This record gives sequence, structure tokens and C-alpha cells, in this order.
Amino acid sequence: MTTPLDALLPALSGLGTGLALIVAIGVQNTYLLRLAVSARLGVVAVAVAVCALSDAALIIAGVLGVGAVVERVPAALLVIRFVGAAFLLTYGVLAARRALRPSGEAIRLDERAAEDGVPVSAGAGACAGPGADGLEAAPASRGEGVPPGRAGLGDRRPGGDPAGPTMRAAVLTMLVFTWANPHVYLDTLVFLGSVANQQGVDDRWWWTVGAVAASCLWFGALGFGGRLLRPLFAKPLTWRVFDALVAVVMLAFGLALLLGA
Repeated sequence: MTTPLDALLPALSGLGTGLALIVAIGVQNTYLLRLAVSARLGVVAVAVAVCALSDAALIIAGVLGVGAVVERVPAALLVIRFVGAAFLLTYGVLAARRALRPSGEAIRLDERAAEDGVPVSAGAGACAGPGADGLEAAPASRGEGVPPGRAGLGDRRPGGDPAGPTMRAAVLTMLVFTWANPHVYLDTLVFLGSVANQQGVDDRWWWTVGAVAASCLWFGALGFGGRLLRPLFAKPLTWRVFDALVAVVMLAFGLALLLGA
């Protein structure tokens, strides 16, 4: 008969192994952090769910032996590698462009934070003025007047809300970052599945529970905890530095995939 201690030890082992593998600077984590500080709460919650459920599906599939099948079909991983490389390189170039030509993202963040009840520094609204850190106020002579604090917001959704990552765009982008990366199959499907099956018939599923819990804890902490950084990202300079780092990460991973590293 399995005692609570017998179940706890493999679960903790799975938790530690999962965290060691997932807590790293990667394209998935970088994009989730970007959503955490710029998107609405509902979008962040769905993105966290996509990451956690994707990891859980891959880990369970690995335990069930799918990883062995993937290793025998190198052509599939080759296609995934080139698709992922193209997407990462494109996203990296766009991030570099945002770093060199900043937009009014900090201003949009100020309004979105107010709607979600997240405090933002009082000086954030000052960047709405002309010439503040490279941002220019949108002209108020285009038809109807521009409400205070909404200058330079760029595109808008119907109803006048500031433009931002839509639910569909965020989910699709996160799915590509997750599933078009061949390393996720090698690390999660093959490696974690192999380690889980080394735990024995009785312990492997408790180990899997711990590994899945690691994904849920990490993505939840990054997605919802990252929102606490919104006061920092209310400054346009922070966005420029962040986008520059995103560009480096995306381009580096894209080139690595393209070259087969």
C-alpha cells in the first residue's frame, strides 16, 4: 500500500526536475512576460493556461512512450525546426525594430493597468507629451478630439479601446512558440518522459504529477507575478531595453534552430 510519503518523494523529485528544465530564459517565457506587463488579465490567464496545458500534454505523452516514436521520425523534427526558426527570426526582427523605433506602448500600459486595478507610477502619463523619450503625441486635429492620456495610442479596437495583444493573436503566437520548437519535444517529451519512466511503475505517475505542477507554478508565477513589473514598464526606456533583449533571445534561438544547434 502506497503511503503519502511514498507518493510525496517522487512528486517532489518531478517538481524539482521540471523547474530545473523550465526556469530559463527562452522564447516562451520571454513572450509570456511581455504579455504579463502589456496585455489584459484575461489574455494573460489564457496564455498561462496554454503554456501549462501544453507542457502537461507533452510530459504525459512522454511518459506514455510517445517520445520514442518522435525520435524515430527525424523528418518531422526537421520541418518543425525550420518553421520555428523562420517564426523566431521574424519575431526577433520585429522586436529589434520596436527597440529602435519605440511606440506608445507605455502609454497604453498606463490605461490598461488602471482598468485592471494594477498601480502604475504617477509619472507614467507624462510620456504622453510630445518628445518624451522619443514618443510623439498624436495630432488632435483628426476628426474628433483625443481624450486626455490617449495621445499616441495608435490603432484602436471598435469602441475606442487602446490597441493591444488580442486574445486570438496572443494564443496563436504562444502556440507557435510552444509547439514549433523542436527542443520542447526533445526536452519535455523525450527527456522528462524518459526520467519519469525510470521511477518505476508505482512512482512514475506521482513523478509526472510533480513535473506538471512545476509547469503550472512557473507559468502562473511568471504570468501573474510579472504584472507587478508594470510600474517599471510604464517608462518607454524600459520597453526599448526589454525589446532589445527579446530581439537578442529570439534571433539567437532562431539562428540556433536554423543551424541545427
